[in-house]
Amino acid sequence: MMHQGFSPQRHEGTKNRTRIFLLGTLCALAVHFFPVMAFAVPAIEEARLDNGLRVLLMQAHNVPMVSMQLTLPAGSRFDPEGQGGTASTLASMLSDHTVRHDFVAWANLLDAEAIRLGAGAGRDNLDLSLTVLKEALPAGVNAFAEALLKPGWDIVRFEILKEDAIAAAQKAQEEPGVRASEALGQLVFGTHPYGHRPDGSLKSLKRIELNGLKQLYRSQVKPEGAVLAVSGDVNMPELLKLLVPLLKDWQGKPEKGLFDIEPPANTQGLSEQVEMETKQALVSLGRLGPDRKATDFFPAFVLNHILGGGGFSSILMEEVRENRGLVYGIYSYFVPLAVPGPYVISLQTRADQADQASQVVRDVLAELFEKGVTDKQLHDAKSNLMGSFAQRMDSNRERVGLIGMIGFYDLPLDYLQTWTDKVNAVSTADVKQAAGRYLNPEDWNQVRVGPLTENKDSQVTSPPDADTSP
Repeated sequence: MMHQGFSPQRHEGTKNRTRIFLLGTLCALAVHFFPVMAFAVPAIEEARLDNGLRVLLMQAHNVPMVSMQLTLPAGSRFDPEGQGGTASTLASMLSDHTVRHDFVAWANLLDAEAIRLGAGAGRDNLDLSLTVLKEALPAGVNAFAEALLKPGWDIVRFEILKEDAIAAAQKAQEEPGVRASEALGQLVFGTHPYGHRPDGSLKSLKRIELNGLKQLYRSQVKPEGAVLAVSGDVNMPELLKLLVPLLKDWQGKPEKGLFDIEPPANTQGLSEQVEMETKQALVSLGRLGPDRKATDFFPAFVLNHILGGGGFSSILMEEVRENRGLVYGIYSYFVPLAVPGPYVISLQTRADQADQASQVVRDVLAELFEKGVTDKQLHDAKSNLMGSFAQRMDSNRERVGLIGMIGFYDLPLDYLQTWTDKVNAVSTADVKQAAGRYLNPEDWNQVRVGPLTENKDSQVTSPPDADTSP
């Protein structure tokens, strides 16, 4: 006899909510406990399906969860000319609905098993990701395969997602950082495929058509050249038993491979002002940095930590903020890609202090360019980086991102196991050589966003008006 007040529907809803709560709780527990074990990095196991898909697995049985990420050479550099944001919109479409399930039914299906399915695009890559409890792994892999192989191409949903992207781009024009990123991308890369933001711009998003998404999918979403990274409570035989039946009919090679791209031309010393009516100014300096497989990647990585990537311990933070009080914040980073990507220094300050702050930055660059770093600076940076290594792998989702990067850019499978050794092996001579290559102050281009100044050498860009381009 059924207990009063009990129904299968109510029980199912309670079970689903419990799964969602448990998934979130286990994510938090994984973040909390894994760093203790992270120094003994598990090996990455490899398998290759008959269709050419490369599968990389790092087992982690501390919590009953599994995350996976499929990385494909279908990022924004593959966008049709003048239609920046195509790859990003394709990613939104793939995770939004399928040919079998409309938007509402798809959301309900994912919610029923507490399946976290997402997608996104960078310059080189388009990613499809999944996080699920171990008990729901078969349902999660089925949903993952459906999203990948059975796109819905619903025109109404496409128009909604496109309008959402346009609205976000319109709102983003109020952000100095976005305006600086767009302008600096043009200075550093020009017409190179890396020159536009992966999210696209107001003009480019309005030009996107559904057929463009379909063409990108048909030409680039193929198993050869793709990498499926997996981390969690699963072994390789279990994983392959789920994957092979679902992906065996997915075949082909992308029209353009990851490394089928010319390096960008090297631009130097260009400057631009972007007018915004604010009392503050954002200054971004940029140039080309190392590519993902550069022989001097680790010296450049350590150098950047010393320069501006190490937070309050960095030289830029000390010289520009702490010693002179010129900025609210300052940092540096580079984005290694298939070919040299952007190397950026960014700061925010009062508009009347922007020129002084940017000059101090160039003085710091000149000092490091000419003299390199001290033994103490190098020792402190390496200690900090190696000590925080565990935090770079503190969840399944973090790990699949790293594993996917390793496979996608064809790095050695022991990359994570040898990471601290490679950082520790960097010498002051290595760093000085990297500084000589990347920190010449004359090589950096500059964008200033804020009130205009009387600088006749700078190109001036005004705020965008209502975009009426076709």
